[in-house]
Order: sequence, then structure tokens, then C-alpha cells
Amino acid sequence: QVQLVESGGGLVQQGGSLRLSCAASRFTFSSHDMSWFRQAPGKGLEWVSSINGGGDRRIYAASVKGRFTISRDNDKNMMYLQMNNLKPEDTAVYYCANVYWSDYEWPLSKGQGTQVTVSS
Repeated sequence: QVQLVESGGGLVQQGGSLRLSCAASRFTFSSHDMSWFRQAPGKGLEWVSSINGGGDRRIYAASVKGRFTISRDNDKNMMYLQMNNLKPEDTAVYYCANVYWSDYEWPLSKGQGTQVTVSS
């Protein structure tokens, strides 16, 4: 059974940075495409970014492109989201999930999430 645990969230001022981590276990991590999602209060789940199993393909939502960077370390079964120039509208619970590249906006399994709060 897929296990995903997010960490690294917190409270940061506008313009600041955070690095989220996703620890994966109980599946062959390097064989799976992965995505980050977020959910703001009162809103639905929003796709943020995806990376393929080999780590050489990355895609981003328009709202975060140029500010966020997705990466992974298959030797450590870890995925990351470096978030720079954070804005109040980035405030949300962030989740990592395994996905199919052909349907990267649909999470198959996701973790419990980590809260990111950006103050203005």
C-alpha cells in the first residue's frame, strides 16, 4: 500500500521561501510519476506540479511557474517542492501524490498534507 508523508510546511511572510518534502514508501518510487497538489480553505484540490519517474520531465501550473521547482531523489525515495517568492494566495494544505503521467491532475494516493501559510 502506497505511503506518502509530506513535511516542511509552515508560516512564512510574503516573498519568502519554503521547501516541502514528500517521503515515499511501500511502492517502487522510481517507477511512479508524482505530483504536488494543494487545497486552500473552502476550495477544491488544485494541481500544482508533476515530475515523471526518471525526474527529467517537469510541468507546472501557470500560477506557480517560475516560482516553484519540483524535484525528486529516487535513491532516497523523496520528492521535493522548492517554493520561492511565496504569495498569500499560495496558502493551502499541500499534498504529494502518485499519478499517471497521462492524467497527472488526478491523484491516485496522497499523503496527509502539510500546511503552508503565507502572510501579507
